[in-house]
Amino acid sequence: MHNLIFLNDFNAPDLAPYVKFNEAQLFHAREPQPGLFIAESPKVIERALRAGYRPASLLVEEKVLGRDLAELDREMAANQTTGLAQTPIYVAKRELLQQLSGYNLLRGALAAMHRITRPPLTTFLAALPAQYPRIAILESVVNPANIGAIFRSAAALGIDGIIVTSDSADPFYRRASRVAMGTVFQIPWTYVDAQTWYTTGIELLHQAGFQTAAMALRHNTIKIDDPQLHQVEKLAIILGSEGPGLQETTIDHSDFTIKIPMTAGVDSLNVAAASALAFWELGQRR
Repeated sequence: MHNLIFLNDFNAPDLAPYVKFNEAQLFHAREPQPGLFIAESPKVIERALRAGYRPASLLVEEKVLGRDLAELDREMAANQTTGLAQTPIYVAKRELLQQLSGYNLLRGALAAMHRITRPPLTTFLAALPAQYPRIAILESVVNPANIGAIFRSAAALGIDGIIVTSDSADPFYRRASRVAMGTVFQIPWTYVDAQTWYTTGIELLHQAGFQTAAMALRHNTIKIDDPQLHQVEKLAIILGSEGPGLQETTIDHSDFTIKIPMTAGVDSLNVAAASALAFWELGQRR
């Protein structure tokens, strides 16, 4: 049995996460406890549930209610994950749901999910695999679509974890998790405060035994397939913002500066595309 609540309007206070809160308000909705985020589509919701995130509620289109709940229940049973019996499931006709910004881009259900407390950087690093870990650092990557694409590539190409500076876009923004196809719930990740990162971040990585590879264009760059990179036992790949790239101090303090060879006349790739190539090459253990 499911706790179904059929709607004629969006006036109920419990619907605020869907109709009133923006991304920042969701993030701070339960302070001092971790906030909320919205997961879109049954596939993304299922991956969040499988990873242990608890739903506060669901909002489902009446026409596809049976299909979406069947998909979620089946995945929950297959993965021995807690079901949805006690979760409020709000049901509305499409005409009402079309009042929600962006609903026409979606495929069915929405879920308001509880965030979890992300581990501090030192705890996160200590929990990584002992043998040849490969991690990514996202420094001031502000486009949610790029964040989502990077997470999807990292999950697919052997990256063990991701560290996101606090001046980057939130991986749980709706657009980010949608582009990532829910892989933001599969790969371990945490935040690092931006000020901490820019002052002592690389030092903390070095203390944990990592060498750092900054993706940037400089006179002393080495190619991404340089054999010495594959000899590094613990490697952190640092990717920068879409426009200005990495901070000069980040590059100065990194052990390597690496580049993807380009055809003449082109100097760089979008950060998401560059990450996929870097993860493919450097995520392999040799």
